[in-house]
Amino acid sequence: MTALEDVLDLYHRWGAERYDEEVGQLDHALQTAALAASAGAADALVAAALMHDAGHLLAAGGGPAGPHECTAPAFLAQLFPVSVTDPIALHVAAKRYLCAVEPDYHAGLSAGSQSSLRRQGGPMSSGEVAAFETMPGWVDAVAVRRWDDAGKIEGAAVPGLASYEPLLRSLVCSGS
Repeated sequence: MTALEDVLDLYHRWGAERYDEEVGQLDHALQTAALAASAGAADALVAAALMHDAGHLLAAGGGPAGPHECTAPAFLAQLFPVSVTDPIALHVAAKRYLCAVEPDYHAGLSAGSQSSLRRQGGPMSSGEVAAFETMPGWVDAVAVRRWDDAGKIEGAAVPGLASYEPLLRSLVCSGS
């Protein structure tokens, strides 16, 4: 069984790793969460923003192989409710969605996000857009995606990981 300490340890051990971006994973996670918090997002959505790329950290530590939007929610579902894990599971699809429905969105993506978009299937088709809009949590996933896109500034001053521990503890499912 995964404990919150296991999740936090991922960030302490592998947070300096980079994945397709100039900023390290921990800095990116903290910036994304800070953007969610400053937007007044619900606690579960702030947590999702913080942990949306945890699958990259799992991979860095020799964890399960597979797309990070699949490995992170599977790992985190042992602790957190779907209000946290669903937006994480859909944040890559949300990028594909936004590329399909907002003509200027693609141009605003970082080079790393543009590169990964190609590996992730490119913009959604109209049928995929319609299907995505029926998924529970799709609106929250789009919000996480926008914060994800904005949270890539080297040296940005944001609260540290310890500041999110009480919020994360409050969201851990009972019995976990």
